[in-house]
Amino acid sequence: MEDYNKIIESLGIKFLKAKNIKLLQPIHVRNYYDVENTIILLHQGTLSYGPDNIKVSEGDILFIPGGKLLSITYGSNPTTITNEEFVSNKEKYFAANRDIARIGTLSDSFSQVSFEAKVFDSVNFFASLDIPPFIISGVPELVRTIQELVAEQLQELPGKERVTQIKTDEIVVEIVRYILKNRMFVEKLATNSTYFKDPRLIDIFNHIKINLGGDLSNKVLANVANVSEDYVGQYFKMLTGINPQDYIEYQRMEQAVKLLRTTKKSIREIGHEVGYKDTAYFCRRFKMMFGIPAGKMRRRETLMNI
Repeated sequence: MEDYNKIIESLGIKFLKAKNIKLLQPIHVRNYYDVENTIILLHQGTLSYGPDNIKVSEGDILFIPGGKLLSITYGSNPTTITNEEFVSNKEKYFAANRDIARIGTLSDSFSQVSFEAKVFDSVNFFASLDIPPFIISGVPELVRTIQELVAEQLQELPGKERVTQIKTDEIVVEIVRYILKNRMFVEKLATNSTYFKDPRLIDIFNHIKINLGGDLSNKVLANVANVSEDYVGQYFKMLTGINPQDYIEYQRMEQAVKLLRTTKKSIREIGHEVGYKDTAYFCRRFKMMFGIPAGKMRRRETLMNI
């Protein structure tokens, strides 16, 4: 338990967004994907996910770790669409409910919160554990915190940013507690959390974070970790389960998504900033990873602020 306390204390938690949403028409997104950690609190209606169409009960929470590809269904008798269609036409399917008094009272409605949780501000914690999406039930404190966070976002009150951060911290801690209390993914946690204790690997993570746009070849990483170039790939994969170049690409794409959502830089500029000299190649890799073109990822952020 002490190890998990240390990991929780090392987490850099960042609030991204919180919305209360009314479903306009039922949809089945067959290849949903996002880099963000997302929780969906179902108020009223139907929500299910995965190849087995696992149903989420009203009042329960679906947690989707960042970087997990899955199918997700909102409502009954849905139309099947791709993630690209969903992102491009979100205003057809979702409407933001900005009435605090009606949070949780509308039919076919849910609250959604997105956040980052990074160990040493470098490694996506939940993604690194390689755990699947799962349902959280029987935690009224977490439900209340989600509702309070959404309500906070709908108001302009003094101390809004501080309250938002506190409640996001509470949400992440409650998710970790739920996993540990219910002994979920025991083997995955035991295996995949051990590398947080390896200082050489942490040095590699930090170097990658700082130098995303630069040379991150295995030769460079080997010098950072003070191991041989032939061994560094094996060493990294042994501790994390993935090879270093796949991890680097994910980090570059995650940063690209952040820049698309928060800046007006051109796609060419963003590609160069995250380490891709060839813009066409960057665009191909981006679409391959997220299922949508980089330009549509940017457009998504302008659609009704959903």
